[in-house]
Amino acid sequence: MLPLKQFLKYRDTRPEFDPIKAQGRVGVPCLVVLADDGAVQILFELPADLDTLR
Repeated sequence: MLPLKQFLKYRDTRPEFDPIKAQGRVGVPCLVVLADDGAVQILFELPADLDTLR
């Protein structure tokens, strides 16, 4: 349940999900990338260069 609750918090509070919700979609799949400094990046598509996720 914890991962679902974490996802729902992101979906309900992050502006990246606004266009997704406006289309009546849930926002799955998405990739949540946590940086070492605590910054959160939410992606709905994989980047062409996966090394950018390191």
